[in-house]
Amino acid sequence: QVQLVESGGGSVQAGGSLRLSCTASGYNTSDHCMGWFRQAPGKDREGIAAISPNSGRADYADAVKSRFTISQRNDENTMYLQMDSLKPEDTGTYYCAAARYSWDCTGVGDPGQYRYWGQGIPVTVSP
Repeated sequence: QVQLVESGGGSVQAGGSLRLSCTASGYNTSDHCMGWFRQAPGKDREGIAAISPNSGRADYADAVKSRFTISQRNDENTMYLQMDSLKPEDTGTYYCAAARYSWDCTGVGDPGQYRYWGQGIPVTVSP
């Protein structure tokens, strides 16, 4: 079975940085749309970043644009989310997601384009 495992979360003060990773097993990240979602307590899950396998296009939610960078390292079968200039409103549980098919991502906001999900990892940004 396909499994996605996130790592790299934790606690940081506002203005700091964290780097999340998502390592896949039974799945080639370079062949599929990959994305990151997050969910704050009491809030809906929101898509924040996605990277497309064919065009290489990276898409970001407005809330994280210019602060977060999504990337892949194919030799490690791992996707990354570099998070800089973190804000308290970035606090939440972050999820790695992967699509089933080999076409490019359709933006960042639709969870329906993904078939596989990680278990989630907490990120806390203190003021």
